[in-house]
Amino acid sequence: MSARLRALTCFAGLIVLLASAAACADSGPLFRFTEKPGPHPVGLKVVEQYDYSRTFRRSTDEFGKPYPGERARPLQTLVWYPAEQGGGHSMTLADYGNLWATETSFGHPKLSEDAKEWLAAVKPLLATSLWAVRDAPPASGRFPVIIYGPGASSVSWENIDLCEYLASHGYVVVSSPDFGATTRRMTIDLAGINTQAKDMTFLIGFAQTLPDTDMSAVAVMGHSWGGISNVFAAARDSRVDALVALDGSLRYYPSLVKQAGDVHPERLTVPLLYFAQSQMDLEYAARELNSGQLDGPNVLNSWTHGDLVLAHMLGLAHAEFSTKWQRDQRWWTDYPQYQPADYGREDAIAGYAWMARYTLAFLNGYLKHDGAAMNFLKKTPAENGVPAHLMTVTYRPAEGPPVSFDAFRAETGRQGFDHAADIYAAFQKQQPNFKLEEADLIYWTNQLMADDHPAQAVTLLELTVQMYPDSAEDYISLGNAYRQAGQKDRAIESYHKALAKDPENGPAKRKLAELSSQER
Repeated sequence: MSARLRALTCFAGLIVLLASAAACADSGPLFRFTEKPGPHPVGLKVVEQYDYSRTFRRSTDEFGKPYPGERARPLQTLVWYPAEQGGGHSMTLADYGNLWATETSFGHPKLSEDAKEWLAAVKPLLATSLWAVRDAPPASGRFPVIIYGPGASSVSWENIDLCEYLASHGYVVVSSPDFGATTRRMTIDLAGINTQAKDMTFLIGFAQTLPDTDMSAVAVMGHSWGGISNVFAAARDSRVDALVALDGSLRYYPSLVKQAGDVHPERLTVPLLYFAQSQMDLEYAARELNSGQLDGPNVLNSWTHGDLVLAHMLGLAHAEFSTKWQRDQRWWTDYPQYQPADYGREDAIAGYAWMARYTLAFLNGYLKHDGAAMNFLKKTPAENGVPAHLMTVTYRPAEGPPVSFDAFRAETGRQGFDHAADIYAAFQKQQPNFKLEEADLIYWTNQLMADDHPAQAVTLLELTVQMYPDSAEDYISLGNAYRQAGQKDRAIESYHKALAKDPENGPAKRKLAELSSQER
């Protein structure tokens, strides 16, 4: 290379460095959380536990020798909770960062290269005090539970500020890191989602063991990858009462919803608050990020049987829904192409604060049944005092319960068992291919009979034999219900119908013999 060319190259490099420095200087202040804490001080517990139902370590170590330690899945669990007023030092950003070292190696701290780079990037902020006090005495009472799911491969405390904020307003927030089935890095596939969804279910069970939790009110919240895993968790766990997705991947990977087979957004009845980044449309996602992953149901459009609150955060890019990223200087300097329009740091700080405020209102409305919070959700952003050009919000109420066995049970309980046939006919009119499963009906009627409610069992079994007219066993069950209800003649008739279907049916013959002997 000639001296002239070297000089020009160095000069060009200097221009780039100066431009980058100027961009940093003009980009605004470092992140700060602007919302005020709620009425409760915040405590934090760090629990090192294992899910012994799953293995994480391979049977051999990196040298091919038998692995000598615990192989079960480690789940370093953070619990933010309402605390008593008292002393103690607040957690700093450095304290949270140090938790990174023992996420999967309890008692043996070791920082990954990613962790070292992030800690170096936020070095000016490491002494920042947050709100939580480690192991502070818990406040008296029981509080709703929020399970937080981080983005792909992220740390449990990626949204420290939001988790502490919610705890200060009377919630117990539980989180664990996001990592794959057998590696610290999450796999972006169905196995990865299932792994995080199982973590969420595990944490719900863990929350039930805590003395300050109200398990009648449980929400699962997630950012990015955690915002699709939480839908899987809700589809499989009826303890989930509400969902919050911070630009959740449910919007970007509907093909994985389709692949799951047992996750049906159109059947879910839980309310969903979805925050969407403004600048990335689905066409861009399909073309640039995850080609082929949009082959599946549009989850938000399918969300018709649960209330949907959809908030577009006009000044937030995907990463800015996480304060771990908002604190990272590299996000602002290395990825300028992801900044929406001419929005800057102040807009991201403001947008995050309003995201937190809407999240609190949503949880207060659906978990604490706060009427004022529900009204807040239904107002326009301007009516709530949101600055112009910051966010848009739409509220779409549920259309009613979906057609399902549970909905049939609920509607039968509401209208009465005498209306069961009419309810079933209405459900079939709404969805012609809907059918009550025979096994579910028999189990239900057995419960009713065991609790000495034969009249209700008779009503359901009369419907059952209409649906499954060739089942001798169903006619025997109906005969048993008639017999328990004191309708002997109908019982005999039903047992005879069972024998007509299966002439060698031993139980039907025995039942008839028993009734015949009682007559003599």
